[in-house]
Amino acid sequence: MSRSTFTKTGQQLHRQLGQILAAPVLRGENDPLQLVREAHKVQELAEALIGAAVQQAREAGRTWQEIGEVLRVSRQAAFQRYGKPIDPRTGQVVTISPLPEAGELAKMVIDDLAHSRWADVSARFDAIMSERLTDEGLAEAWAHIVGLAGTYESHGDTDAVRIGDVTTTNTPLSFEAGEFVARITFRDDRTLAGLYILDPQAAGGVARDVSP
Repeated sequence: MSRSTFTKTGQQLHRQLGQILAAPVLRGENDPLQLVREAHKVQELAEALIGAAVQQAREAGRTWQEIGEVLRVSRQAAFQRYGKPIDPRTGQVVTISPLPEAGELAKMVIDDLAHSRWADVSARFDAIMSERLTDEGLAEAWAHIVGLAGTYESHGDTDAVRIGDVTTTNTPLSFEAGEFVARITFRDDRTLAGLYILDPQAAGGVARDVSP
């Protein structure tokens, strides 16, 4: 499988490179942005080609240490980038990428909190959250934060990372007189599995836990 994948990806990369080199001749003009787009596609194909080559090397019995030396990274870095670990519980490849839309989902939840739309937030809860946290509990927790730091003003960029079966997001929050971080966790079905408001000045300290 990896050999056919390697060959197919290599052919796609060859065609893409040919299009870039032929573009000025065929089009009669050079669109810089189009060249950027095509070069980016080449980069993606080259990365896919390396991935296929790594899988082919693994199937041939090469170690992650050997592969890492070729790529000039540690064996752990090589594994994390190109490995396909199998979940012993399901027999399926472990997903290591965060939920793609986690950032947007987090911002929607924050916006709902800021506008007191408690029912809209709780509608996203998974079964455990639904059992343990009510709309009244959400309202009380948010009121506590407002009492500490004043009116909510804005949020910063969201970071997302996968931790096991869930994706955890961290979004800076700016209030009238203080800063906090919204840590919101989503399952792959986009339900909300955790909601915390953290004090960024206290290492790991929770200013107000809004999660069960």
